[in-house]
Amino acid sequence: MSILVKNISKSFGSQKVLNAISFDIKKGEIVGFLGPNGAGKSTMMKILNTYHSADEGEAYVNGHDVKSDKKNVQKSIGYLPEHNPLYLDMYVKEYLNFNAEVYKTDKTRIAAVIEQTGLTPEAHKKIGQLSKGYRQRVGLAAALLHDPNVLILDEPTTGLDPNQLLEIRKLIKEIGSEKTILLSTHIMKEVEAVCDRVLIINKGVLVADKKLTDLHKNEEQIIEVEFDYRVEDAFLEKLPHVTQVKNLGGFLYEIKFDTTKDMRSAVFDFAHDNKLRTLRLSRKNKNLENLFTELTK
Repeated sequence: MSILVKNISKSFGSQKVLNAISFDIKKGEIVGFLGPNGAGKSTMMKILNTYHSADEGEAYVNGHDVKSDKKNVQKSIGYLPEHNPLYLDMYVKEYLNFNAEVYKTDKTRIAAVIEQTGLTPEAHKKIGQLSKGYRQRVGLAAALLHDPNVLILDEPTTGLDPNQLLEIRKLIKEIGSEKTILLSTHIMKEVEAVCDRVLIINKGVLVADKKLTDLHKNEEQIIEVEFDYRVEDAFLEKLPHVTQVKNLGGFLYEIKFDTTKDMRSAVFDFAHDNKLRTLRLSRKNKNLENLFTELTK
């Protein structure tokens, strides 16, 4: 097991930030770590990289206890914080050389991580001259320099333009073929693009732990329909495969079905048979964004 977390709790003063969090991440998984601002994501990550100590519970990285074996935990983890701390006056190679000395890492690794992170065309420049996307690459290169087995990335694509987003996502996916990655982000498409699994945290409590394949497999069909007249929920509930009917206000309804078959025709036929006009009729599936909203609102 690359990461094992058992009943971790953490408070700052009277505020409980994490409340009995437990999860595990297997070698080679890319796991998205989601939650609203202030949910406790960064605190959990900082406990795993030994920056913070938990008040209760246990956590292990590559079998090393984050409390009693900090040195080996630090050797096992590459960490990219949300606000990537770079020395803008340093050249790329100079900065990586500095980090290699800090980690006591073989400096032949510098050329390897420059190539791995696509920094070769910019390696001769000062970091301050680089775009935000290339600065993130420098941060990733520094995190990879000591060849850790686990990468912890806190909001790695914040502030990037669409092209830079795609480049960094591709890079993370490539790195994930060799390493375990725990990735914090607010961008649902990012998780769906690169992750195998998602953890959702809300108010310090883990509220979901799902594989992306299972989430897509169990997608729930949702039909939104607006009639020209009020309809009793009980009548709509008689439609086949209905699991829930909700009035969204006025004559607008949300109807959930447990089938992949497109049920818009059934809703349209219902309206016709009951002499109702259909003013709006649309279909959507319950995706990661819907699940996140449902669990954290």
